[in-house]
Amino acid sequence: MDNDFPIVNERVTAYINSLAPDNSREIENIREKAEKEYVPIIKRETESLLKTLITLKSPRNILEIGAAVGYSALIMSGCMGVDSNITTIESFGKRVKEANENFAALGMQDRIRLIDGDALEVLDILDDSFDMVFIDAAKGQYGEFFNKAIKLCLPGAVILTDNVLQEGTIVESRYLIEQRDRTVHSRMRDFLYDITHRDDVSTSIIPIGDGVALSIVR
Repeated sequence: MDNDFPIVNERVTAYINSLAPDNSREIENIREKAEKEYVPIIKRETESLLKTLITLKSPRNILEIGAAVGYSALIMSGCMGVDSNITTIESFGKRVKEANENFAALGMQDRIRLIDGDALEVLDILDDSFDMVFIDAAKGQYGEFFNKAIKLCLPGAVILTDNVLQEGTIVESRYLIEQRDRTVHSRMRDFLYDITHRDDVSTSIIPIGDGVALSIVR
């Protein structure tokens, strides 16, 4: 999609990102490699929000749907307590391998469990309880991911869903969206309406990065 409707002024975003503390060289190497290979990873400003939420919430068990090469899981691991753990799900074999290698390289293989499989199937068999969930996988399946993940959440759990404003095109009529993107566009609009109107969560849509939805389980 063309970014015809920037969510936040680019100069403001650049300034905000310039204030963020530096990550370790190892983390930055992973980010640079991912960007060079066009692997989708979280934006800098979304990363800062994620770090702040983890520091605020101090979650014991974090669930991530969509590991990619493990960048966001490693970002989260750097903020969580010593007795906390992350379960992350990824189905693309090449990225599963690279993510596991990244976890091992940073000594986090014992605290980050990566499950290789289709998230919709994995979520049906997980028997853990989570106090934080980060959703960043196939955008057209966000509604299904959310409905399955919330069943595994403790009261008060935080669910953060990334890329919900679709580079600003979420405000467009579906007829102005490229035909190949219309299904995802329609499903995302339905998803956002659902999570802002359901009784079991309180949700705020935050216009940073590519848009994030912050939901608190009642």
